[in-house]
Amino acid sequence: MVELDTQDRRRLRGDASRQAILRSATDLASVEGLDGLTIGRLAETSGRSKSSVATLFHGKEGLQVATIAAAREIFVARIVDPARARPRGLHRLVALLRGALDYSQGRVFTGGCFFAATAADVDSKPGPVNDALRTALKDWYGYVEAQARAAIDAGELDLRPELAPQLEFELLALYEAANSRSLLLGGDRPYALAAASMRERLAAAGADPAALEPLTA
Repeated sequence: MVELDTQDRRRLRGDASRQAILRSATDLASVEGLDGLTIGRLAETSGRSKSSVATLFHGKEGLQVATIAAAREIFVARIVDPARARPRGLHRLVALLRGALDYSQGRVFTGGCFFAATAADVDSKPGPVNDALRTALKDWYGYVEAQARAAIDAGELDLRPELAPQLEFELLALYEAANSRSLLLGGDRPYALAAASMRERLAAAGADPAALEPLTA
């Protein structure tokens, strides 16, 4: 085995430290928003020194952009990657919806969906942080819409192709409502209601009931 030199060991320690701090940062931002994510606040919650956090991220904006990237990796790993095991179209669309509900309900982040929690902080503030968050959300919306369109093209849904964006909007609005209502009022019932509404919307569009089974739980 090749022994790591001093520089390699230092780099590995730095990478591990950065990942640990970003995990604290994503959780903190899900509760307090990106505006509440500062070098000082993160140092306090992560047990690190301000200087070590500042050195890793080069200021608040760098920290916020890195935190969005870290949250996006977690989101993709929890929702998108597992859904890719299912065939494109209806089955993958259902897997994405089920995964999104489980991700929020399971409180992967303390504040529920990271992107729902942070979008309001930057939606009217142009700059790199806004760009990073907007890109992540556009990619997510676009991926769900692509699966709806694939389901329509394959005859799995009896809708006109131009209605794919509307279907995506309706389905993700149900997810976002479940996330916000559960956080506000507590309990898991909003997720069951959202899943039932998603199932009914897809069934009304001609979906095979067997393909909707993951949304019955």
